[in-house]
Amino acid sequence: MPIRILIADDHSVVRKGIRTLLEDEADVEIVGEAADGDDAIDLIPSLRPDVLLLDITMPRLSGIEVLKAVRQQFPKVRVLMFSMHNNPDYILKTVQLGAAGYLLKDTDREEILRAVRTIVNGDLYYPPQAASLIIKSLVLSNAAPSQLDDTTYKPRPTSSIWSKITAREAQILTCLTDGLSSLEIAKRFDISPNTVANQRASIIRKAGVKNTVELIRMALEEKPRT
Repeated sequence: MPIRILIADDHSVVRKGIRTLLEDEADVEIVGEAADGDDAIDLIPSLRPDVLLLDITMPRLSGIEVLKAVRQQFPKVRVLMFSMHNNPDYILKTVQLGAAGYLLKDTDREEILRAVRTIVNGDLYYPPQAASLIIKSLVLSNAAPSQLDDTTYKPRPTSSIWSKITAREAQILTCLTDGLSSLEIAKRFDISPNTVANQRASIIRKAGVKNTVELIRMALEEKPRT
């Protein structure tokens, strides 16, 4: 089954350009285009896309508002943000709202395809610069307790996620905190992406969190200091 993609961008040139780049791929089908946020949401029930390729700056509803609505109403649709904004606030906001990835509009065809295929397999896709930004933000947020006084600070339980996982799972988790995608991890250890996905799911289950973003936050906070 081809990956069904809905393109949402207020510029017709951008929509046509993406269609031209992707429509010849055997495993990709462009099922529709939306010129604004409201149209994007309205089209999802009938077009049933696997991936919504979503611009941030659009009329009526912004991409941020669309992302929030899609995650609530159509949780199975994977949202890949596609923006001209290399803005940390935008990137972090989309992570918080559950976007599966974030690409800039000058991204080449190969990386767009790699991102689409990655997120359809249940992984997240953020290019190195964005991944580094996200991880730095998580590190800074985890440093916040040190700013509290002794009367408000509560120590974390001694049993961390790192003590609950296998040696291989620890390797996978380390790679995730370094910003590597499942495909990159699979290549590093010469295993299949499905194996990586299964390992990640096992770690998430042991950690008791909802998704990879929450897992990385926990892992960074609880990682043993060397």
